Amino acid sequence: MVLEKVIKIVAEHLEMDESEITAETTLADLGVDSLDTVEILMEMEDEFGITIDPGDVHVEKVGELADYIASILDK
Repeated sequence: MVLEKVIKIVAEHLEMDESEITAETTLADLGVDSLDTVEILMEMEDEFGITIDPGDVHVEKVGELADYIASILDK
């Protein structure tokens, strides 16, 4: 469930089709830069009702981002 929402948010932000993004897709493959990262994290905060410290996020793959968010939700 978290992964699907993360993929949807990333796809919408990058104006891509969700089918182009999987858990194994890297943010670099998607051309995500530092500004995109901050904006995507802000969108994740709004969607999931959480607070994310961008300095704590060290992920390369979309699936890792979903796992990170799931770990916050489990707290």
